[in-house]
Amino acid sequence: MPYRRFALLVMVVALVFAGAGVASAAGPRFQEYVALGDSWSADVNILNVTTKYVPFGCVQSARDYPHQVAAALGVPTFRDATCGGAITDNMAGPQSAPLGGTNTPQFDRLTTKTDLVTIGIGGNDVGLVGMVEGCISLLPSLTPVPGATLPSPLGASCQPKFVVGGVDKISQAIAQAAAKIANVIAGVRARSPHAKIEVVNYMNPFPTAGCYPYIQFANEDIPWLRAKVNEMDAMLARVAASKHVGLLNTNTGMTGHDLCQLPTRQYVTAVLPLSSDPLIAVPFHPTQLGANHQAATIVAALGG
Repeated sequence: MPYRRFALLVMVVALVFAGAGVASAAGPRFQEYVALGDSWSADVNILNVTTKYVPFGCVQSARDYPHQVAAALGVPTFRDATCGGAITDNMAGPQSAPLGGTNTPQFDRLTTKTDLVTIGIGGNDVGLVGMVEGCISLLPSLTPVPGATLPSPLGASCQPKFVVGGVDKISQAIAQAAAKIANVIAGVRARSPHAKIEVVNYMNPFPTAGCYPYIQFANEDIPWLRAKVNEMDAMLARVAASKHVGLLNTNTGMTGHDLCQLPTRQYVTAVLPLSSDPLIAVPFHPTQLGANHQAATIVAALGG
């Protein structure tokens, strides 16, 4: 091989390896990650509570999805502001944590250097947990006389509590929460103008059909409950799109992990607080499997 061509080949190979060295030395994609949200972002179970970023009363888990995402992405600076019971008002204002203590405004963790923010909020503004609690029926299949059902919470459908005069109160609350979510996004932008903002939706744990008595809901209520969570997620997607931020869809991969599955497959706990780890979990909240699923979905979407 002529010397000139050989020298050119050596230069090309050197450039390739130099480029690889530059890429590997670039470090993590994100330098400062802040997680904002409620218990569906903070909670896994009550035996993994951490007080590193919030008071104990927030019941924030050291194995929630924000912690896992930060570790998987190798983010140097991470702050998890998520707290059980949080509403959109607690982004800019303090919160009295459910089990005691005060969580300072979640926005306080944001800085001008923050370059990744996840937002998992809105469920408590809408009252999703209250909706579920109001639909618990201990004996929904029993009828004292033909054509009659036991009164709630023993047997009646829960829908008349929430759909009055043809008006669905949950749908109303979801529509009203849209402006609040938009304001949260605007608040993040104002404080962290260079951040990649991602809205995290709610895993829908309801199957297409009920499985009483394995879960304590009237079978006829299950499709309505499923529709309400889908409606909530659709609102979050619309707001995220209108504000030109990302939407992380944690419903991807939920098939076979709904409330009717065994605890070892559930991504969300049912009425009985049995978790898949099998530590004690908060009812109707992500199990450890669910938090792992949330984390894996988010990391994959972020290219981690």
